[in-house]
Amino acid sequence: MDRTRDDALDRAHEHARRWLDSLAERPVAPSAGADDVADALGRALPDGPGDPASVVDLLVRACEPGLTSMPSGRFFGFVIGGTHPAGLAADWLVSAWDQNACLRQVTPAAAAVEEVAGAWLLDLLGLPAGSAVGFATGATTANVTGLLAARHAVLRRAGWDSARGLQGGPALRVVAGAERHASVDLALRYIGLGAPEAVGVDSQGRVRPDLLRETLAGQPDRPTIVVLQAGNIHSGDSDPFEECVAAAHEAGAWAHVDGAFGLWAAAAPSRRHLVAGVEAADSWATDAHKTLNVPYDSGLAIVRDAEAMRTAMAGHGAYLVRDVAGDPQERVPELSRRARGVPVWAVLRSLGRSGVADLVERLCAHARALADGAAAVDGVEVLNDVVFTQVSLAVGDEERTRRVIEHLLAEGTTWMTGSRWHDRPIVRISVSNFSTTADDVARSLDALARAVAGAR
Repeated sequence: MDRTRDDALDRAHEHARRWLDSLAERPVAPSAGADDVADALGRALPDGPGDPASVVDLLVRACEPGLTSMPSGRFFGFVIGGTHPAGLAADWLVSAWDQNACLRQVTPAAAAVEEVAGAWLLDLLGLPAGSAVGFATGATTANVTGLLAARHAVLRRAGWDSARGLQGGPALRVVAGAERHASVDLALRYIGLGAPEAVGVDSQGRVRPDLLRETLAGQPDRPTIVVLQAGNIHSGDSDPFEECVAAAHEAGAWAHVDGAFGLWAAAAPSRRHLVAGVEAADSWATDAHKTLNVPYDSGLAIVRDAEAMRTAMAGHGAYLVRDVAGDPQERVPELSRRARGVPVWAVLRSLGRSGVADLVERLCAHARALADGAAAVDGVEVLNDVVFTQVSLAVGDEERTRRVIEHLLAEGTTWMTGSRWHDRPIVRISVSNFSTTADDVARSLDALARAVAGAR
């Protein structure tokens, strides 16, 4: 027995339990800033070693005032879920097992868990069986991965080997909706393709198929990638995939779907119509931390053409022990990484098919309740059709919106974020946490009403 190790683990467990138990009542906003936390941690590196348990205590004492209650059922600031108990416990084991989930023969347990979880995900989301599934850091790197596979495939069709790089090759073209998420532009920048051509959208941020066809017809001979969206961050709605994917394929383009949170609509029978036809695309990116409530980091990159993914992503070396069945490192950007698939498997195994559907439905129901309650507050207007987990509220001009958000954060009952949509300042609500209750919704609506009244 290693007493030093066990004491540190015991202290971490105790602090973790206390933190989780505090979430029901603690203010959502932090009470200290980054400089305060850095001062409390101690800015000078110690000259010598310290007791690990004492280090854990210091870490908690310094950091807790600077923690945002993101796992709270009243945090609606961004599209980030909480952490399901099965996923949290499994993630602790991932750190204890300390497996570098890179090579199938070296870490067979990690590889097997990811293979099972990947097959379950394809089944649950209605995506093509046999597609390659990579466990990336988040939705941004999942988009990077899918778009790298797309880049390789469309260049190959044009007679160019992507291993030669981009210089001297055919000029690629990327087309995406005008209300795409910023992570799409980031991913395209990372892989050297730059900003996409923007296609016009409707009032809910959905790509208009007629405008997509018109845009694609403009340069029919260039290698092209079309980026579509499942889950607009302001409306929650998704592009009309049946028409848009068909338009992309008719033009010879690769269709990639940024489905960071909206792709999970496919897991709930009553919401599946929102992403009808998404399975016809060529690649998909999503994030299990969002709607599924898996701990960070848990991005998912899915590519129909497994060979395109492998060719775009795999690294090889004489010292690497390759498996003929394929290795996890052939589906993600890293060689060194934690076994991210373990908590994904644990949450899926704990919830099952019906549990995931119930989770999605519950999040949607809370969003609907928040929208209805907000609409009853004098001076508040709901701007979007609330079809999934997003609610966008107009509360007045720029200054009044700023004051409403300041009131909300200062009081600490709930966290809602400011944004701009339809060229208007808004308050945006994202319902993503499995632990949100009807009481959380009621308390948050009361806080919103107080903030709106106070902002007058």
